[in-house]
Amino acid sequence: MRILGLAALPLCLLAAPAFAQDETPPPAEVQEAAREGAARLTLGVGAAYYPDYEGSSHNRWTPIPVANGTVAGMSFTLIGNRAQLDVIPNPTGPGWDLQFGPVAVYNMNRSNRDSIRDPRVRALGEVDSALEVGGYVGIGRTGLITSDFDKLTVSVSYRKDVTRVHNAGIWNPVISYSTPLSTKAMVSLSASAEIVEDRYARTYFGVTPAQSLASGLPVFRPEGGQKDITFGGYVAYALTGNLTKGLSLVAGGTYRKLVNDFADSPLVSIAGDRNQWTGAAGLALTF
Repeated sequence: MRILGLAALPLCLLAAPAFAQDETPPPAEVQEAAREGAARLTLGVGAAYYPDYEGSSHNRWTPIPVANGTVAGMSFTLIGNRAQLDVIPNPTGPGWDLQFGPVAVYNMNRSNRDSIRDPRVRALGEVDSALEVGGYVGIGRTGLITSDFDKLTVSVSYRKDVTRVHNAGIWNPVISYSTPLSTKAMVSLSASAEIVEDRYARTYFGVTPAQSLASGLPVFRPEGGQKDITFGGYVAYALTGNLTKGLSLVAGGTYRKLVNDFADSPLVSIAGDRNQWTGAAGLALTF
């Protein structure tokens, strides 16, 4: 189970309130939305269509939970198997937003043989689930291009396996841009990459001599480095109320391309596909 790619596809509403770009709301409405953004909770559930394992050519559906909130200006997010907390209070309205806090990912890639359709990859054996813990820093700017409520954010995170499954570190730079289309609709686009250490590469993309005999795949010993590049986007539409309060429909997807030794791995080049597609849709209720 690998839902980390959905980090670029947050099935939740952003902290910034959204208003129509062609109709400026009165000051009282702006102030009310800012107060709502200072203390807010979004809960959601959706379904994701994602690869059987990282590098697979087969996809499957699975449910995913979502939670996002802001308390005293600090925001937290849970999307599938990823959680993070921004401990720096967020400003309301246009301006700069500094971000800093912990991040954790529960990596279940290839942890369940029954969920992998390719018999050669199943023969490689299961990999225990890994807990990756670290932190991130970022900076965002609200009120940049289209209105006072669009936002551009650049961040980078580092996390390391603390369960000694792959015992490696992962760097994850991300750039994202979101803009409201109206009080009921918004769109977001993002680009990201992952740079991993050698042990990660060998755990999930390597083939040992014993595994080669069991699976028929050739022996392969990859090195770490840039693993992929990912592009994603999503749209949100308020079914009731607006994007600061009520029920919303959220849908989107990501395209990830594996590169370097990760694309050359037999798990990808022979049994899988370097081009990875993920889609998701769900409902989110904001209080």
